[in-house]
Amino acid sequence: MAKTIKTATPDKKIDTKSGTKKSWTFTKQHKIVLGSLLVLFSIALLLAFISFYIYGQADQSTVNQLADRNETVENWLGKFGAFLADLIVYKGFGLASFLFVKLFFLTGMFLILDVSLKKLKNIWFWDLFVAILLSVSFGFFATSLPELGGTIGYELNLFAQDYIGKTGTLLVLVFGLILYLIFKIKVSPEKIKSFFERTKKEIKADLATNASTIDSSAYNLEEYAVEDAEDVSQDIHLKSAGSQFELNKEALKPTISNPSEISLKTVPLEVTPPSFHSPEIIHTNDDHFVIEKAPEENIIEENLASKLVADFGLFDPTLDLSNYKYPTIDLLKEYSTGGITINQGELEENKNRIVETLRNYKIEIAQIKATVGPSVTLYEIVPEAGIRISKIKSLEDDIALSLSALGIRIIAPIPGKGTIGIEVPNKNPTMVSMKSVIGSAKFQEAEMELPIALGKTISNETFVVDLAKMPHLLMAGATGQGKSVGLNAVITSLLYKKHPAEIKFVLVDPKKVELTLFNKIERHYLAKLPDTEDAIITDNAKVINTLNSLCVEMDNRYSLLKDAMVRNIKEYNDKFKSRKLNPENGHRFLPYIVLIVDEFADLIMTAGKEVEVPIARLAQLARAIGIHLIIATQRPSVNVITGLIKANFPARIAFRVTSKIDSRTILDTQGADQLIGRGDMLYHNGNDVVRVQCAFIDTPEVEKITEFIGAQKAYATAYLLPEFVGEESGINLDMDISERDTLFREAAEIIVMAQQGSASLLQRKLKLGYNRAGRLIDQLEAAGIVGSFEGSKARSVNILDMGSLDQFFKNEQNN
Repeated sequence: MAKTIKTATPDKKIDTKSGTKKSWTFTKQHKIVLGSLLVLFSIALLLAFISFYIYGQADQSTVNQLADRNETVENWLGKFGAFLADLIVYKGFGLASFLFVKLFFLTGMFLILDVSLKKLKNIWFWDLFVAILLSVSFGFFATSLPELGGTIGYELNLFAQDYIGKTGTLLVLVFGLILYLIFKIKVSPEKIKSFFERTKKEIKADLATNASTIDSSAYNLEEYAVEDAEDVSQDIHLKSAGSQFELNKEALKPTISNPSEISLKTVPLEVTPPSFHSPEIIHTNDDHFVIEKAPEENIIEENLASKLVADFGLFDPTLDLSNYKYPTIDLLKEYSTGGITINQGELEENKNRIVETLRNYKIEIAQIKATVGPSVTLYEIVPEAGIRISKIKSLEDDIALSLSALGIRIIAPIPGKGTIGIEVPNKNPTMVSMKSVIGSAKFQEAEMELPIALGKTISNETFVVDLAKMPHLLMAGATGQGKSVGLNAVITSLLYKKHPAEIKFVLVDPKKVELTLFNKIERHYLAKLPDTEDAIITDNAKVINTLNSLCVEMDNRYSLLKDAMVRNIKEYNDKFKSRKLNPENGHRFLPYIVLIVDEFADLIMTAGKEVEVPIARLAQLARAIGIHLIIATQRPSVNVITGLIKANFPARIAFRVTSKIDSRTILDTQGADQLIGRGDMLYHNGNDVVRVQCAFIDTPEVEKITEFIGAQKAYATAYLLPEFVGEESGINLDMDISERDTLFREAAEIIVMAQQGSASLLQRKLKLGYNRAGRLIDQLEAAGIVGSFEGSKARSVNILDMGSLDQFFKNEQNN
């Protein structure tokens, strides 16, 4: 009988700050200093280059003797300028070296003005390309003047001529010019063709204009007599030489001797060609009938969103808190050292007892293997052929008796393996610290939207899951078994990985003491209702409004996704970052929202269906728009965790419970009643059940993290959720006209013009706070301009146009 003992290697830790490798931050002050240095350096280069072409020959003999202070130079920048000019101009690119002045100057100004450097890469590339092209061209055409092409141009020219001759070198230079014209200047055969066609049309337009001028003045029938209009039309010749015209004067007759000589025969006019932007007017023989042809619209070849991204870069939602620093890993405490200790004697003893117990029931084992975890050891056994699995499963209590263990859990069979697992608690369990899981490579390198490090598995691997994929989490367990610590671990994981602009928490704490530590990060990470003081909700009556407000936020976000024609929040935010969505149309960057309820059973007892319905609605619909729910309870009974809740919470975590019934309520299977407590838990997400030792994070560690975040620059207020007013809102609509806001009339005009009664519209147009905009809406409702509150829909507007609104105010003044 073979025996194997397997110990898992602990995850490598990454000594990081804010979840990434330590790096030096390039601040705005650094950019200004470096940019100023580059601008001044460009001016110095300009002076050195200009003076080189004036005094370069005089300074040539002293360039190699710069260390000798007795030597003098004529260069305006002294010996340093003479050295730079000799190095860059004479030994470099010649006259093309002046492009470096432009490059250094532009680079410095880009840094000073804090402009995106993406466009600068293109400028550097093409200017260096032109510098080489010009240098070789001067070396080819002006071999007698080496200062024009520089050493680089001269040598490259000779090198090319040695291999492809003068003709080949000239062809390469022409090809380089073509490349520059096509890719940089954007010259194309179509543009050249359109240029010549447009030039012809402009010449024809000038011809027609001059012809009409001549026809209206020089050939005025009141001043000249025309014998025959047809002969005149044949005798007049317009000879074009640029823009000058010559007239055949023989066709003109001096004066009218007899009025009867006047011929009223109409000479057909040439159709005036249209200008580029004006409509084309076609004249016909009928003066009362004019044909106007609409001009062709200009086609913009470049995509507007791509142009915005090229000019300004992708939208950065973290820009408001650009100097925000993630919590450092040294804020967390290391509770254990040296990893897992293996007690060889204990493993051997447990193995012998398991084998002996099974042999007592005539069950032979072909192989047994032990995997040591932080708090539990997994013994995998392979029974002899012909042994029924159900027979081993029924011996769970007998094996527990023989091992004298707190709780034995038999997995028969282990999914994906041809073995049967027996989990036996260790006599001396090892604590899993939050620092060990946060610092692990598996968490730091996790490519997930909302990564959560829950703890370590039996094989001592860090267990990381994605909340965005769950999409909602249900936690349950008896009192004191680790639920609150598990919630702290979840929040801490997200704080270490997500910027305040990317995630917001809605915290509900009926016990009033579990989540109050996170008050310090209210303006960074928390979300709340308008007109509420505390972001952490401890009053059950306010929970209903908060949940309904989240439903309103969900509906609003789905409207934004519909307008943007995307399916989920990730696609929407990517589209917004790419500047394809206009903020003037109401679009904005959408952070993830995580609702955490610490004691769900208490809410069900006090509010019942009023809480269950919005939670079920959020659980059913809110996944795609980035609202995720985490609900914890210590009473996993069927009247708390109802079928409606369970159906929408596929991801569940079960800490130790007191009965098999409670285990089935949470996980739909047994096992949670066999856990050993103190953070020992089972994670289930629709497929396998994984046993995990939850990471431990103590109150002082949470305080350090929240103080570190709270001490940094924050937003002006917490993230405001949409206002929700229930049916019994108690709003007093009998308002005195004298008590109206000074912006009442302006607000009424905005509402009537937009035909949309919403406080958010007044906020944007009048640049008001939410409270004042809400009071204006109440006053407009009292005046009868807008209708009553209709949930997530905008209020109806009772006045249809501005004329009716003016009449409304006149009637009020008369009354």
